[in-house]
Amino acid sequence: MRVEGISHIGLLAIIAKILGKPGARIAGIAYIFNHYALLVAYMTEGGKILITTVDQVWELEHISPQWVGTVSFFLVFGSLMYWGKDRLVEKINGIFIIILLIAFFGLLILGGMQFQNSQLLVQNWQSIGNAVAVIYVAMFFHSIVPLVVTQLEGDIPKIRQSMIIGSVIPLFMFLAWNAVILGCMTPDILSHNLENEKVFDPLEILRTGQSGEWFAVLLSIFSEFAIVTSFIGITYGLTDFFQDISIITKSEISRLPLYSLVLLPPLSLGTFNPTIFFHALEYTGAFSASILGGIMPALMSWKQSQTPEFTNGNYQTLVPGGKITLILIMVGALFLICRQILVIYQF
Repeated sequence: MRVEGISHIGLLAIIAKILGKPGARIAGIAYIFNHYALLVAYMTEGGKILITTVDQVWELEHISPQWVGTVSFFLVFGSLMYWGKDRLVEKINGIFIIILLIAFFGLLILGGMQFQNSQLLVQNWQSIGNAVAVIYVAMFFHSIVPLVVTQLEGDIPKIRQSMIIGSVIPLFMFLAWNAVILGCMTPDILSHNLENEKVFDPLEILRTGQSGEWFAVLLSIFSEFAIVTSFIGITYGLTDFFQDISIITKSEISRLPLYSLVLLPPLSLGTFNPTIFFHALEYTGAFSASILGGIMPALMSWKQSQTPEFTNGNYQTLVPGGKITLILIMVGALFLICRQILVIYQF
């Protein structure tokens, strides 16, 4: 902020300033891929939960195809994004978050009653690559860092404190969530499903009532509203991105072509491949999140450490371990990318 002389600058603009246009183009492609992949994942999984709930409530004899759920999710929440004013969407999103938190703590209570410590000892190291890619997506928050810096007026101690606290709280919820879900899986369920070739989804199993009806209800509520709130944020992020790169001013941009550009491509892919949820998360974690959250920040920090304007008396080292840490970050990100490429070619 001090160097640029402006109060706010976005992540992609920061990348362009430090790494130049080539870096900005790569980051832009990764950003678009990340958001589209997440929208595909949210539409397919959110639609799946939605249509399954409708089938169960109405006690339908024939299970609706998954593409119906994807389209239904798009019609309900895509319409909310298109027709709703920003203030209305924010209020509705706030209500969704409250419902989500209530369901989350309800799951912790009910799950704690049937929690089995021994289930946490079950291991499957072959899945660690896919798991790391998905964790990368879950813990990716780098795009909001410029906004935090602006709100805290460039105060480095406050920024560091907010980053730590803002990471520890989601991490705790993430670990508690995984512990409860895995701890509620019985050995019989695990052995039966691990033998199948299909992707093992403990949430889908528990939503059928394996750990109790109320647990299944709360799990469906939490899963759906977690997806919806994320869907709203990602949709806003992608619409803002397309507005920023457009030569037309925001006031002149029609909502119909803008939201069509944002929502119709993931809707099409999700409709034709409604089981793509896990693959979408793996791809965006391996490619987009590793670039935007791993390689790019490390390269920017490395270049800044070599730039005179950042190495004067005002410069403060913000990376413990220095270049060794940056190298490890880039190596880890490149490992995820290379591994996913090998998986694609083997498939």
